[in-house]
Amino acid sequence: MNASAPDVLCLSSLSIPEIARLLSRYDLRLEMIGDGEKIPGSYWGEPEAGIIGSTVYARRDTPLHSLLHEACHLIVLPPEKRAAVHTDATDSIPEEDATCYLQIVLAGRIDGAGSERLMRDMDAWGYTFRLGSARAWFENDAEDARQWLRERDLLD
Repeated sequence: MNASAPDVLCLSSLSIPEIARLLSRYDLRLEMIGDGEKIPGSYWGEPEAGIIGSTVYARRDTPLHSLLHEACHLIVLPPEKRAAVHTDATDSIPEEDATCYLQIVLAGRIDGAGSERLMRDMDAWGYTFRLGSARAWFENDAEDARQWLRERDLLD
């Protein structure tokens, strides 16, 4: 994966309090780490977001797609399983698909971000989808992810 992909939207360009409020709706906490400091629970390493329990860790240079992806891993888990999470949330394909879908939806709720931008950033970073792009997958191949999220009341 390409953590240094050019022109991906980072938290420094967005309202961090707005993002923290969004995460709090799902009983998650955002903890901002100082510039240059190690990000706890980061699977891919800095500047990618990390997760431990119900906390998402990030820095100002953390890409939004990374923060949302890790947060959505926690959102799709039952609350009782969140406490055991450290760095790697799941190896379940349905949960991974639901995570990708939900991160695109949630990006649409963040001023200055949006679902379109997030999908471009996912492609730039190196997410891979059968249809070749995040947008093609989201629009044409994600019914199983939508259904999985609806069954758990995670989509409006």
